[in-house]
Amino acid sequence: QTHFVSLSLQAKMSRPVQARRLEGTDKNIWVEFVKLAATYSKVNLGQGFPDFPPPDFLKESFVRALSGENHMLHQYTRAFGHPPLVKILAQFFGKLLGRDLDPMTNVMVTVGAYQALFCCFQALVDEGDEVIIIEPFFDCYEPMVKMAGGTPVFVPLRPKAPKDGKLMSSADWQLDPAELASKFSERTKAIVLNSPNNPLGKVFSREELELIAGLCVKHDVLCLSDEVYEWLVYDGKEHIRIASLRGMWDRTVIIGSAGKTFSATGWKVGWTVGPNRLLQHLRTVHQNSVYHCATVAQEAVAQGFQRELELYGKPDSYFVQLPKELQQKRDWLVQSLDAVGMKPIIPEGTYFLVADISKFKSDVPDVPDSDEPYDSRFAKWMVKNKGLAAIPLSAFYSGAHKNNYNHFIRFCFAKEEATLKAANDILQKWKKEKTSP
Repeated sequence: QTHFVSLSLQAKMSRPVQARRLEGTDKNIWVEFVKLAATYSKVNLGQGFPDFPPPDFLKESFVRALSGENHMLHQYTRAFGHPPLVKILAQFFGKLLGRDLDPMTNVMVTVGAYQALFCCFQALVDEGDEVIIIEPFFDCYEPMVKMAGGTPVFVPLRPKAPKDGKLMSSADWQLDPAELASKFSERTKAIVLNSPNNPLGKVFSREELELIAGLCVKHDVLCLSDEVYEWLVYDGKEHIRIASLRGMWDRTVIIGSAGKTFSATGWKVGWTVGPNRLLQHLRTVHQNSVYHCATVAQEAVAQGFQRELELYGKPDSYFVQLPKELQQKRDWLVQSLDAVGMKPIIPEGTYFLVADISKFKSDVPDVPDSDEPYDSRFAKWMVKNKGLAAIPLSAFYSGAHKNNYNHFIRFCFAKEEATLKAANDILQKWKKEKTSP
């Protein structure tokens, strides 16, 4: 007996088991805040998913694919994308970009845009390569660059205060051209562009995209263009695809998402579009990681795109209707927040709206010398004490810059009217409590 005990003690591993590339990437804001929201929230405006259903035509396509005669839809399809889906994506994006796309070499289907990003970093970034990330950024860019052995280099969008006491717009957050240019060097392999931008809702203008494109061409740098919110653009703004600018097709991977495009985030169908010289390397990562995406979901998304291609630009198109509906929801939440003194930054696109919480700071006292950014403590206090879940803006900044923008929180307004009304009720009650003696 004693002999076995001593053997089992000796058998315990003493050497580190974790791969070095995982160091410092173990914390994840979503794991923490999704758990808090599930425990405390009455109203969840935190995570970016709609609480309304996808359009009927898409659900019907899924049901047809699931229960139809073609039983092969329950089996593997082509690893790099179900043929009907890559064909329609090539047709659709070919039209948008004004070029002939080969469905087999210029398009690859992924498990959501998240896996598309992972494939990009793993396939294109080497040990020691630098990758420029524009702050604030969708939080997975930084750990994914580090896991590929790359070094993230951050450049911030800097807010310019609007005149005449107007509400700030996401367009007021801009890159400093000289500062951006200073981040490019011979070590720069890629820049990550996210337009419309999560969390700010900023839609980059043609002038801003030309500045980025010029630097990419000058320094021979790749562009990873995360365009998952491409259809969610408001106030008559235009989403410009950087791959359509001069010199950019050959160096850009476009990333898209059926989750955001068709309000079906749980289907996890994403894609990359780009030149074969880049996509061939993404295919290598894909075939050696997930290999394959759900066939039925791809079939349904293919049918959805088929419909949208026929209705392109017409009033019945979902891509025309959805931003109209979301713009109304955005305006409603803007008014709601403004009325209680949480100053909203009006987004030009996406599901998201960032608000300044400075006037509510008295509710959550400062903790001197705390490592945790103020907005993070505020968001945790708000979900626990008010039942309203949102995400701190500091979660979208690198460690060195988290405290520079720590008085903002991000709300998601892609929600049912009843959800937004419930959020408004919480805010109104909170305001009364603050003002009553």
